[in-house]
Amino acid sequence: MPTIKDVAEKAGVSVTTVSRVLNNRGYISDATRKKVQQAMKQLNYQPNELARSLYRQKSNIIGVIVPTVSHPFFGELVSSIEYYACKGGYKLLLCNSHLEAEKEKDYIDMLRRNQVDGIIMGSHTLNVDEYAFTNLPIVTFDRCISDSIPYIASDNYEGGRIATKLLVDQGCKKIAHISGNLTLNLLANKRYEAFVEVAEENNVGYINVQTSINVFDDTKYEKIIFDLLKEHQDIDGIFASSDVMAAYAIKVCRRFGKKVPEDIKIVGYDDINIASLAIPSITTINQPIDEMSELAIELIIKQIDGKRVPTKNIFPVTLVRRETA
Repeated sequence: MPTIKDVAEKAGVSVTTVSRVLNNRGYISDATRKKVQQAMKQLNYQPNELARSLYRQKSNIIGVIVPTVSHPFFGELVSSIEYYACKGGYKLLLCNSHLEAEKEKDYIDMLRRNQVDGIIMGSHTLNVDEYAFTNLPIVTFDRCISDSIPYIASDNYEGGRIATKLLVDQGCKKIAHISGNLTLNLLANKRYEAFVEVAEENNVGYINVQTSINVFDDTKYEKIIFDLLKEHQDIDGIFASSDVMAAYAIKVCRRFGKKVPEDIKIVGYDDINIASLAIPSITTINQPIDEMSELAIELIIKQIDGKRVPTKNIFPVTLVRRETA
């Protein structure tokens, strides 16, 4: 395997000059740069990225921790984050925590050892101190864990209000909200707060069911919704806290012989691809995943560059009318 010394000899320059070309440091004439690059190409020389990152004190890698990339929302989120990271000259190191605190801590330690330049957190099972001790630029999704750590979220309360108001305005008399686990202290819990307030303001009967602590384990959604409709057969409106939950709600309604939207109206949240592919297609609350991902990368890069960034970053939501409500 060729070394940096071999490149220097073939190009007729010093090892220091080759190093400057690799790390883009110091003045190098165009002619010298071309000689070095040509020598590297002829020798098929591959730079030692770890050594380069140690020298530059910059790896151009951003760590991303999510509960599970198999969940459609996080799959789309990570794909969008990767796109904007690449545009900014960064690569991703992806970790799935499965909402296990020990695994999340191990991943944070691993990312520190691998000298990533920053961390985007979509999974939050640890105490605030675990994040503070990383001494790395951090951006979190849908959770405010500290006054000093920037977070990104959609306007969860407004989204919950719009969704619930739509069900009420369409004549629903008893509505249900299928939420994530409210003990996790996520900003998404504001969807539930809005649901309760709108239902009570309009004197509409309501009920809420929560997922387990592993809120993104969609294998359990069907049973939760089945038990809900079995116990409360007079429900005529459902606000699901994700489009995946809404898709399962459609499936369960068929098992009970209930038509959507004639017998039960359903509103989801997120506006991921599954919302438009489901039959009937899902009326949902759009949170702008693409714009949120772009900002996440922007906030990380600004912190890497030593710039101050706003802590609170809330994106507006919009109602997307389709066939379920």
